[in-house]
Amino acid sequence: MTKYFLLLFFLVVTLFTFSANAKKHVSVAPVSGYFGFSLDWNSDSPEAVVNRLGIKPKVYARFFAFPMSEADVITLNKTVALVKAQGAYLFVTLEPWGGLSSVTLAEAERHANIFKKTRASIFLRFGHEMNGSWYPWSQQPTEYKQAFVMIADAIHRLTRGRVAMVWSPNYGGGYPFTGGAYSITSNSPDFEVLDTNSDGIIDAYDNPYEPYYPGDGAVDWVAMSLYHWGSSYPWGENEIPEVGKFAAQITGTYNGFAGDNTMLPDFYQAYAVDKGKPMAIPETAAFFVPSLGSPSELESLIKQEWWNQLFSQASRTQFPEIKMIIWFEWLKPESSIKNTVVDWRIITQVDILKDLITVLKDAGLGI
Repeated sequence: MTKYFLLLFFLVVTLFTFSANAKKHVSVAPVSGYFGFSLDWNSDSPEAVVNRLGIKPKVYARFFAFPMSEADVITLNKTVALVKAQGAYLFVTLEPWGGLSSVTLAEAERHANIFKKTRASIFLRFGHEMNGSWYPWSQQPTEYKQAFVMIADAIHRLTRGRVAMVWSPNYGGGYPFTGGAYSITSNSPDFEVLDTNSDGIIDAYDNPYEPYYPGDGAVDWVAMSLYHWGSSYPWGENEIPEVGKFAAQITGTYNGFAGDNTMLPDFYQAYAVDKGKPMAIPETAAFFVPSLGSPSELESLIKQEWWNQLFSQASRTQFPEIKMIIWFEWLKPESSIKNTVVDWRIITQVDILKDLITVLKDAGLGI
């Protein structure tokens, strides 16, 4: 009898422990949300961000090539330590620059073990913006989904909930982004897959998201890259975001100066609400080119209007499933505007930082 009692006791303790651990699963979204930064790690760090901002963001993002080299693994472990020291999470993007054929079962297992050994809770975004036309993994939905599932299976099996798989297309305005180096061609085996309305052409009236979705079992979080590039195409001018632009874009109702995109699906409803997935905006910022000689007041207005749309309590109420927003804190040349340097950063806006911190706190973004 004692033996059976001990066995039963062990079982109860095991189940309780499993249940407690399940609550810590990184795939489970926080009640309010996380805010953080995608940094240029060559010149910035979490510690420096906290010193400048005066608050502690909950997430930091970094890009790595896939497959990761030994040097990459060392960098990953160092980054984990830096982020952990701030009490934050790490958001990793893996980029298969060698193409989707570089994703094999062996590499999926190797990477799952790499992340397992970090003993950290990590958000893992693989092959982001796959619906674009600018990456070697672009507009190849069949092979992309197979690669994503392969990595997700290994991650879920070996990391036991510590690593969440994030599926993250680009905002569909402008789809299929004709003219990019990796645009779909008429002789591609995926042409019919991407021709979602079966009219013989791939254009803005085809679904820019669904052909690339790897499935509910593989995806823990859904996400979308979404920037304010300006109010009219071609980009290159410093322009204040139109009122309501952010909400209109993620719901497929945007009809602004940049064009009519009301044919797009409601991404938020289809993938966050209907599928019951927490949603992230893992890359966002507002376009400002310093070389245009615009006054600093205009930069402040542009960035403040965009962050108000992202972080306001009204947005949090309208989109409660958006549980993470990551600002692209970079100063970098952009190829789409002839390598002109764009200042996407917001921490440089010292005159209005107090307003940003107030908005973040009011939105309950876990800082």
